[in-house]
Amino acid sequence: MTFLRNAALCVLAGAVLCGCGTDYSWRSSVPADMRTVSVPTFRNESGLQEAGALASRQLLREFQREGTFAIRMADDAAIQIQGTVKSVGSALVAYDRRRGLRLGGQDVSVTALVSVIDKRRGRVLVDNRRYVATTTFVAGQDVTTAQRDAAGRLMDELARQVVDDVLSLDL
Repeated sequence: MTFLRNAALCVLAGAVLCGCGTDYSWRSSVPADMRTVSVPTFRNESGLQEAGALASRQLLREFQREGTFAIRMADDAAIQIQGTVKSVGSALVAYDRRRGLRLGGQDVSVTALVSVIDKRRGRVLVDNRRYVATTTFVAGQDVTTAQRDAAGRLMDELARQVVDDVLSLDL
């Protein structure tokens, strides 16, 4: 039994040491002077009331959650994210026959155009990149609450896509 335990420890130690030869880093590849961001309220060209404000709020939250960028006012930020919510749409995905053919679920999607501006160098890094995010909600007794929750999840997904892309830019 001791032999097996020692052998397992040796294998584990060997596996750990094998990874030491590679060059890994937990630090961000974003230069320190580029780690400030501003997100003005997105324009809203969709039919969903306050979609632009919701998209901007969720994007700010995602930047805070991710942790690489500090949120600043527009004049103090190295990077600015500008966007337009172009459309918010839905499609029926299920009926509940037990409820008299009432709606059971809906797919909801948002389309947005997002630009990333390097304010320090005065150049556009991303120009109106199209993003599409989708989610599903099930309409129960309170359709309004279900739609509001779906809108939050929808904008969360949009924000994750944008932040992932900003982190992958060559800043």
